[in-house]
Amino acid sequence: MTGLRLEIDFDKIGHNARQLVERAAVRNVSVTAVTKAMLGSTELARVLCTAGAVALGDSRIENIERLRAAGVGRPTLLLRSPMMSQVDRVVASGSMSVNTEPAVLSALATAARRAGRVHDVMLMVELGDLREGVMPDQLHATVQHVVGLPALRLQGIGANLACRNGIEPSVENMGDLSDMVDSVEAAFGIEIEIVSGGNSANVDWALGTTAIGRINNLRLGESILLGREPLHRRALPGLHTDAFRLVAEVIESKRKPTMPWGRAGQNSFGEMPRSEDRGDIWQTILAVGRQDCDSDDLTAPPGVAVLAASSDHLVVETRDRMSPGDEIRFEPGYSALLRSMTSPFVTKVGLPAEA
Repeated sequence: MTGLRLEIDFDKIGHNARQLVERAAVRNVSVTAVTKAMLGSTELARVLCTAGAVALGDSRIENIERLRAAGVGRPTLLLRSPMMSQVDRVVASGSMSVNTEPAVLSALATAARRAGRVHDVMLMVELGDLREGVMPDQLHATVQHVVGLPALRLQGIGANLACRNGIEPSVENMGDLSDMVDSVEAAFGIEIEIVSGGNSANVDWALGTTAIGRINNLRLGESILLGREPLHRRALPGLHTDAFRLVAEVIESKRKPTMPWGRAGQNSFGEMPRSEDRGDIWQTILAVGRQDCDSDDLTAPPGVAVLAASSDHLVVETRDRMSPGDEIRFEPGYSALLRSMTSPFVTKVGLPAEA
């Protein structure tokens, strides 16, 4: 087996998903399980469906097309606003898409009319994190635009927090979202079926608040896959945090000084590294690099410390000399998981899921 691999324990992922689905259900909140960190894996999708996810969310239409082709029987939500160049594919494969731009909505309506279909949309509202979202004072105008397009159906209103600026869900901003939904329903005489409060950053708020308001759906990825909430990287009680292990193979291990010598400029990534003279250490090199993962987002096992990474090499300090062919297992964070899943050089090994 290749030394560079990502080991995936689907049993642990399934446990996490079931726990979160059950805990959210107590609040009358459903879970849209997010597959994007695993490239729309069909095996992951089936585990999530079995665990009770009502829908599957992904930011890439290619992944949604893969799920559709595999016959995964849940509605899908395109989590990133459709590209104008892909509206036909979105209408053909996606059950619903998130949207903010009237021009894109018009293009989706044209594509849906051409295909003889009605496409469901979720309008995203800006609540302060400054990523995607209609500004609150423009929400009614955008809703008016959607309801004027017969080939579109407004199924949901949602929001996203914490992804760009780390803005936390709160009673105040989630209350604002609930109030906006009430206002839309009153102004247009329609019912908003799905009110999607946010992502894994909302887990603590949703499970702890006594004021859930109109929120009835969360889009969960990191909390299911890694068993933690992303605001403070805190492990969630009763969930597995070790469903993934990035395994890398040793290609060199030598006693070397901690201080480089010679005149220094920038390294290959435009950085000016700084070193502390700690004498000679056991410097071990692994056959994995920034092309394969986010080296800053790896948790090393006891006795191993990550020092640096180039495109193809991860430099670590070990207690003793290691032999070429030895392996070291790291716990990837969300960023490292995303990158290792997209690298064709990382073999994905799925540990058996429950029957």
